[in-house]
Amino acid sequence: MSEYFRDIGSSITTILTGMGITLRHFFSAVKRKGDAGIDDDNYFSQVDGLVTLQYPREAIPTPEIGRYRLYNDIDDCIGCNQCARACPIDCITIETIKVTKDDLAVCGKTSGGQQKRFWVPVFDIDVAQCMTCGICVSVCPTECLYHTQVSDFSEFKRENMIYHFGNLTKLEAEAKQKKLEEEKKAAPAPKPKPKPAPKAEPETGS
Repeated sequence: MSEYFRDIGSSITTILTGMGITLRHFFSAVKRKGDAGIDDDNYFSQVDGLVTLQYPREAIPTPEIGRYRLYNDIDDCIGCNQCARACPIDCITIETIKVTKDDLAVCGKTSGGQQKRFWVPVFDIDVAQCMTCGICVSVCPTECLYHTQVSDFSEFKRENMIYHFGNLTKLEAEAKQKKLEEEKKAAPAPKPKPKPAPKAEPETGS
């Protein structure tokens, strides 16, 4: 019989303890919790208070080491296509046009001083497919491709999830392609290599 009443007392204590915690948080909600981000050391030591954020006006800062939306600094892209080849789900699409000799100065150099030799009219990333594995970032030789801290990029239309980073418009790309073809036509034809003289057959004794 004593065990029966002890269990009832334990149940009442548990309920009151839970209700006490609930009421403490309820009344402390009039205070505002601090603004420490989840990567700050004092995030869990902040005072009790309202923890609900007024999204999208307010948002918890994302960690610096987080992998979120991809971004390509097209001014540093050399069109090597390594990121597209490395992508395990083919969410990166690249099209390049070789730069003509008189356009090298116009095409410019990367921030590291490397001469760019390809126009990149198409550099598309389908972020709806991207699984943020980071492989493309690790193989990029100029470090122009990297993950940003933008973690919210929802869209109403599927096609808006494809981000375009090309450095030429469609008309500009057509003009550059035509110019490249004209340069190839104007280039002198390579001289044919002389055929090697036939080897003399060894004389056989009678």
